[in-house]
Amino acid sequence: MIATRAIFLALLAAATLAGAPARAEPDRQRGDQGEARKELQAGNIMRSGEIEAKILPQMRDAEYLGFAYDPTARAYRLKFIKDGRVTYVDVDARTGRIIGRSR
Repeated sequence: MIATRAIFLALLAAATLAGAPARAEPDRQRGDQGEARKELQAGNIMRSGEIEAKILPQMRDAEYLGFAYDPTARAYRLKFIKDGRVTYVDVDARTGRIIGRSR
């Protein structure tokens, strides 16, 4: 009984330590997602799917890699790749208008 309990506690400790590095990383992305959710519910910004529907057809020759939301700028940053070059398209989250491109 004592040996079984000791093994259980050792496994529990190992599982806890294995998950520690993931929690130690900055929580910025999770915070940005929460901020986007609040802004969306308040009707201040467009849904990411609406933004993608507007922008992806304009970038059809590039592979879409995903997006991030910047709550300070109230902008989405969509990431694309073509011929090994990454392009970022910044989009106003309120209007869906492209406000910048960078390579």
